[in-house]
This record gives sequence, structure tokens and C-alpha cells, in this order.
Amino acid sequence: MTETSQTERAIEKPDASPAKMSTRNVIASVLSAAFGVQSSRNRERDFSQGQYRQFIIAGVIFTVLFVATLVVVVNLVLD
Repeated sequence: MTETSQTERAIEKPDASPAKMSTRNVIASVLSAAFGVQSSRNRERDFSQGQYRQFIIAGVIFTVLFVATLVVVVNLVLD
């Protein structure tokens, strides 16, 4: 068997109980995706194990914190 066919067979076979992603993994994935450095392997893990609600909530929190940080930095520079 070739390596490709083994990989395809592993992908086709769903796990009986997919592992849940930890909060740390969700945060790391959101930060990586925000800066555009998310690896293909982690992206596939996110789609197979993660729940979309986790990523939406983490993304909104990251965006609010990022914008707030920019506002504070700009106000400090302008004062």
C-alpha cells in the first residue's frame, strides 16, 4: 500500500469519540489564525475536533481586546 492510500483510509475512518479541544488550543488557534500563521494540521484539527461556538466566542473576545489595545496605545501616543 502506498502512503497516500493509508492516509486516505485514516481520514475516512471517523473516530468513535472525538477528543474535545482544550481552551488553550482554542486560544492558540484563534491567535494563529488572526496573524495568518495557522498550520494546515492545526486547521484540520480545529475543524474535526473543535466546536464553532468556541471559535466564535474566542474570536470576538480577541477582536475586542485587540481594538481596545489599539485605542489605548493611540491615546497614550497622542497625549
